[in-house]
Amino acid sequence: MTGPVSEARRRAVIDALRRGTVPQSGLDLLAVGLDRFTLSSDDDLATVARGGAAFHAVRGDYGSGKTFFARWLAERAKRAGLAVSEIQISETETPLHRLETVYRRLTERLSTATHQPSALRPIVDSWFYTLEEEVLDAGAVEASDSGALATAVDVLMEQRLTEVARTTPAFSAALRGYRHAQLAGDAATSEALIAWLGGQRSVAAAARRSAGVRGELDHYAALGFLQGLLTVLKDCGHPGLLVVLDEIETLQRVRGDVREKGLNALRQLLDEIDAGRFPGLFLIITGTPAFYDGQQGVQRLPPLAQRLATDFTTDPRFDSPRAVQLRLLGFDLDRLSELGRKVRDLYSGVARDPARISSVVDDAYIAELATAITGGLGGNVGVAPRVFLRKLVADVLDRVDDHTSFDPRKHYALTLTDSELNDVERNAAASSADDIELDLP
Repeated sequence: MTGPVSEARRRAVIDALRRGTVPQSGLDLLAVGLDRFTLSSDDDLATVARGGAAFHAVRGDYGSGKTFFARWLAERAKRAGLAVSEIQISETETPLHRLETVYRRLTERLSTATHQPSALRPIVDSWFYTLEEEVLDAGAVEASDSGALATAVDVLMEQRLTEVARTTPAFSAALRGYRHAQLAGDAATSEALIAWLGGQRSVAAAARRSAGVRGELDHYAALGFLQGLLTVLKDCGHPGLLVVLDEIETLQRVRGDVREKGLNALRQLLDEIDAGRFPGLFLIITGTPAFYDGQQGVQRLPPLAQRLATDFTTDPRFDSPRAVQLRLLGFDLDRLSELGRKVRDLYSGVARDPARISSVVDDAYIAELATAITGGLGGNVGVAPRVFLRKLVADVLDRVDDHTSFDPRKHYALTLTDSELNDVERNAAASSADDIELDLP
């Protein structure tokens, strides 16, 4: 770790690991093996900030760190001023072929360095404030003349959304209606219209009529709304948007016709990015090798397969971090132990007795724990990180911190129970018994 780390950041990361989840922030404190992506990722972020676009398909088996990588990149994006949205693709909640649903999830999960999800309303409010400041700076309107100011802001808004209005006039109409409702003090209408801009369904008909819009967002209009959102973000100081479509391999488990619609929606989105429709968009998708290489995934749609084709026949050490597909190599025991040491050192910063944490949970013990847990999961290191970190924090570090006489080498026998493992971890477990007890050296 470089530089001081606040107690709040430490605790947020440790608390997430204790629950067995990927932390929402502070991923740079845990990054292992991601140095090779740093320069190329920063280049992509710079390209997006200049008005370009970027895309990568991240591939890796379960436990290789796809979600971790996406959130690590999201943190870097926020530090560069970009907005971020992470979307879990699923057959029932967020099917990929329904872009209107994907857009709705995007706005629900939208965040910035200063605003948690959903940041849509603060972003829109910031945009209108920026437009007002531009109008006033021009000197043609006095701040005291609210009517003239509102009219001038409307004119400037239409100018900024010219490209969007050509294909999706409802976006600018809803923004205009939202602003007028705010100026009139009509909170109910403004709330309804910001919800409609976010793709929410069942918005009051009266609110929609007041803005001159009708119906609900559909598949085709969703792309226009995304284009409009990018314009708004850029004008209010966020030069781009990182969108992560996580767990896209779920497409392999849906009906054939639904799968093909989803793959075609992804191809359409990539075509639009290449055509320059989304300046400022950085799209990341994550999936397993089977999704990219198998006949139930990308290979089912040849035009998409051609777009994502990447040669992985060479030594993984020489993979290009600028390729369309990025291969995550996952963990070996050395990397897992390195990760454990990072967590131990992070924990020391909030422990009652940091010196005791470092001496009792030394490097050798961490390596022993990593080896034991990996053995309990059938020797599959890639499946081990979540369980390893949860056990390290909740069963070892917490007890060492809470009890001055606790020695994990004497008082702790690793137990993996069926109920604490997810399906993949359970399948990897070395025994089918309910409990696996492993005595550490």
